[in-house]
Amino acid sequence: MHKRTLGTTGPTVSALGLGTMGMSALYGPADESESIATVHAALDAGVTLLDTADFYGQGHNELLIREALRTRRREDAVISVKFGARTEPSGAFQHAAYDTTPSAVRDRVGYTLRRLGTDHIDIYRPARLNPDVPIEDTVGAIADLVEAGYVRHIGLSEVGAETLRRAAAVHPIADLQIEYSLLSRGVEDRILPAARELGTAVTAYGVLSRGLLSGHWSPERALPAGDFRGMSPRFQGENLTANLRLVEALRAVAEPLGATVAQVAVAWVLSRGEDVVPLVGARRRDRLAESLGGAELALSPADLAAIEEAVPPGSAVGERYAAPQMAMLDSER
Repeated sequence: MHKRTLGTTGPTVSALGLGTMGMSALYGPADESESIATVHAALDAGVTLLDTADFYGQGHNELLIREALRTRRREDAVISVKFGARTEPSGAFQHAAYDTTPSAVRDRVGYTLRRLGTDHIDIYRPARLNPDVPIEDTVGAIADLVEAGYVRHIGLSEVGAETLRRAAAVHPIADLQIEYSLLSRGVEDRILPAARELGTAVTAYGVLSRGLLSGHWSPERALPAGDFRGMSPRFQGENLTANLRLVEALRAVAEPLGATVAQVAVAWVLSRGEDVVPLVGARRRDRLAESLGGAELALSPADLAAIEEAVPPGSAVGERYAAPQMAMLDSER
């Protein structure tokens, strides 16, 4: 597995990271044994970056990572953690703003350290911006944790260019986690240039657009209770039909390359620059193996042109989140 560095001050990680959210939340039931086996398979393949959040499954995801790392060396993994979302006892997310106050920063980190069974978090980040809490306060509180040794690096998630600049004025920001795929390219206009100006890498989630670009989705697929794609605009009615036409156009590019749709989608994100690290949300070893194949796929300029023709910028139909979630994204303002 090739390596990339997260910004000018961040850690060196695998060129492809593993997002573990789906092993605990939002995509319906997952098999815990298979999830742990998938984390092991990723580590065995040279994947070092593991992305989680303290609210994925209300702490379940962090405990799952702890169990997966029980038989591995802690230094073999770079653990990235998001915080800030609040949930009900039922597991439903509260609709109130994310809690990114300094007191929340100091409180939540201890629970994460205990659940992960570690003495430090490699990258710590608020999951979303709270407009009522200055980003300087949040980053300053995490910087205190860096000074104390509980956190190694600071990251952000789904913030816009100006917020990123304000944060970087307080402390170097290793990476910005944000959705970036063939179907979600808004980052390219202002945010990615600002990140590069500041020496901040991008860890791209949603590279397979929550399964749309997996090449395995069909209009007849039934979603289990709790799968948030049931409310995602891109998976609804005519939107889904139009988006799956884009997938078939991409399949026509992938097949002559001896690749799958998912592998081409992953390889395209990797081609965006050495400062972009895709996160794949595989929950099973077979899906992980397919995505890993994308990391080995070399795309020529002609291939990239064909991909752009198949899925032009702005061609996705439907927003990437439902309206209430879109309203929370500083990156979309």
